[in-house]
Amino acid sequence: MKLVFAGTPEVAVPALDALIASGRHEVAAVVTRPDAPAGRGRRLVASPVAQRAEEAGIEVLKPAKPRDEEFLARLREIAPDCCPVVAYGALLPKVALDVPAHGWVNLHFSLLPAWRGAAPVQHAVMAGDEITGASTFLIEEGLDSGPVYGTVTETVRATDTSGDLLTRLAFAGSGLLCATMDGIEDGTIEAVPQPADGVTLAPKITVEDARIDWHAPALRVDRVVRGCTPAPGAWTEFRGERLKVRTAVLAPDRTDLAPGEIGAGKKNLYVGTGSHAVELLWVQAQGKKPMAAADWARGTRIAEGETLG
Repeated sequence: MKLVFAGTPEVAVPALDALIASGRHEVAAVVTRPDAPAGRGRRLVASPVAQRAEEAGIEVLKPAKPRDEEFLARLREIAPDCCPVVAYGALLPKVALDVPAHGWVNLHFSLLPAWRGAAPVQHAVMAGDEITGASTFLIEEGLDSGPVYGTVTETVRATDTSGDLLTRLAFAGSGLLCATMDGIEDGTIEAVPQPADGVTLAPKITVEDARIDWHAPALRVDRVVRGCTPAPGAWTEFRGERLKVRTAVLAPDRTDLAPGEIGAGKKNLYVGTGSHAVELLWVQAQGKKPMAAADWARGTRIAEGETLG
C-alpha cells in the first residue's frame, strides 16, 4: 500500500523505521508537528520523526493544524491507501480521516479500552498494572475509541520507569503496526469494536500529578517516581525549593521515619512515607544537575528532623 505516516517524538521512530525496512509498503510522506524551540538557545528543531524521514529522503509535511487546506490538498494529491499513526500529537478532523481508503490506523501504547488518552504508559505504571501492551485501531472522531485490529502484551517490571516501558513498547508495537498494514492489504484482519466495559482514561500527567505525597504508602511513592520518569519528573520540596526525585527504591526495613522525615547516612538517604521508608538514589536540586542522593544530602548538611514535602 501507499502510506503516509504520522508521528512526532522519538518513540514513533521505530515504527517508521520498521515500515521503511519492510519493503512491502511505500512510505510516500510523513506528517509531523511543526518545528519547536529546544535547548538553551530555544532554536527551532525538527521533530525526531521529521529528521528520520529527511534522512530517508521522504517528503515531510508539517501543518500547523491538520485541517489546514494546503495540507489537505497535498494529502489528496498523494492519495494514500492508509495512514499509520504513532504519537502524532494533534487531533485529526473528519475531513482528513476520510482521505485514505483504509483510514488512519493508530498504534496506541495500551491494551484498549484501558488507558485511552495521551499518557497510557505513565498511567499504567502509576496504577501498578502488571500487564500492559499496545493496540492498533482505526481512528474515529472519539478519543481512542475506534475498533481494534490487533494487540501485543508486555509485562510491567517492578523497576520499570515509564521511559523503560515505552521504549520496549515502541519496538514491540512497530512489529504490530507492520503486521496490521500487511493484514489490511491482504484483507486477512478485521477491526473489532472495543468493549463498553473496562474503559479507563489516561490524560496528560501534570506537574501537580508528579508531586510526591509522603503520607501515601511507599508503594504509591515508588509508582509515582517511576511513572513520572523521565517526564515530567517526580518532585517534592525541601527548604522552600523544588527537589526532583529521579530514582528511588523501597526500603521496607526502615519503619522509624515519619512521613517526609529524612534519614541521612554516609552512603544512604531514606525518607519516611505512610508505610515504610523509601531510599532515594538520585535527586536533582533546582537549577542543578542530577546527583547521587547521599552526595546531595552531605552537601546540603541536613539537620536531624528535617522533612521533604
